[in-house]
Amino acid sequence: MSENQQPQNFVGIVVPCYNEMDRIQLSEFNKFLNANDSVHIFFVNDGSTDGTQQVLADFVKNNPERSQVINLSENHGKAEAVRQGMNTLLQSSKFQFVGYWDADLATPLTEIKIFLEKFQTNNELNAVCGSRMRRLGSSIRRSIYRHYFGRVFATIVSNILNIPVYDTQCGAKIFRVEFAKMIFSDYFLSRWFFDVELFARSIELFGRKKTIESIFEMPLTQWHDQGLSKVSWLSMFQTPFELLRIYLFYRNRMGKV
Repeated sequence: MSENQQPQNFVGIVVPCYNEMDRIQLSEFNKFLNANDSVHIFFVNDGSTDGTQQVLADFVKNNPERSQVINLSENHGKAEAVRQGMNTLLQSSKFQFVGYWDADLATPLTEIKIFLEKFQTNNELNAVCGSRMRRLGSSIRRSIYRHYFGRVFATIVSNILNIPVYDTQCGAKIFRVEFAKMIFSDYFLSRWFFDVELFARSIELFGRKKTIESIFEMPLTQWHDQGLSKVSWLSMFQTPFELLRIYLFYRNRMGKV
């Protein structure tokens, strides 16, 4: 390695999958892996009842060195699928960064490189989290309903956590390995709103000031709503109760600082 050459940082990306056979864009994953030799894709088949298990197995068979899949016997929800995938990745000493990405690629895989570049500019960062911030120069396509529901949700969460977070729920996040080991060690309370718990656990471990300084929200250059959501209407109606449960559990752990 030359004096000016940067050491290669390997990143493992967990992709939770539930009944994704008809919409997962495996050609995009293949194209990305061919162009980025430092990225490893780790699929978690979360008890799918369609042909997801087979299509993922076929993909991994053709990309054995850069991809892997584990199959959960039943559907546990996104939180546990991500947690199990992350903890499997964290057993390897190969990776400097780990993260998770939504299987529908609403956030293109090309954003991963932008996230990693942010880590290179700030050694104090523990996490870089995608933020679906509509602004000039970006292409953020989101239904009106999801946009306004998201803004109300984010405002409530920001007040619960007492940090100025804009978008906790974007399914594109990358973490330093040391941070991920602490954040993903325990089970989550919520199947779908576990992202809120990630921030709460950071506050519990490091305090609000350090959390604000060490987690960067990356405004995405592109995010396109892919339509069908795995979050049911029942889950939507349960949102206030889920947030209350998270608040009551973490409020003393987060402290007042």
